[in-house]
Amino acid sequence: MSISQIYESGTQKRNVLHFAAIVNMALVDGKVNKAEQEMLNNFSRKLDISEEQHKEIMNNISSYPLPMVTSIKERFEYIYELFCMIYADHEIDELEMHLIKRYAIGIGFDDVMAKKLIQTSIKIFSGKVSFDEYTLFVKLLSE
Repeated sequence: MSISQIYESGTQKRNVLHFAAIVNMALVDGKVNKAEQEMLNNFSRKLDISEEQHKEIMNNISSYPLPMVTSIKERFEYIYELFCMIYADHEIDELEMHLIKRYAIGIGFDDVMAKKLIQTSIKIFSGKVSFDEYTLFVKLLSE
């Protein structure tokens, strides 16, 4: 264990796990193409992953298996955290959405739920929630 690993914050450790899970999703087909590599570089920047950590994860991905997420609440937390981090620059492109969907499926959501979750999350994080949707959220929170 390196000195930097000893002093990593909980948030940074979580960012590393998120990034490693995204790399796992990108490597599902066995290789990373140029567009995916650029996207991984963007995720790395958004998640505040150092160049050293980035190289370590890319070279030793088998040391970073997908997290075992057993509860629905944990799954939502993982997606929420990921959206908080990647949407910090108020941008999300098609390739990022594709990998987020693969990530959502990888942690246990089915295809339909993953699509709905991503669409809803984008609306929430971009501030494009309608008043009806807002009242539904408030109602759910007050129950």
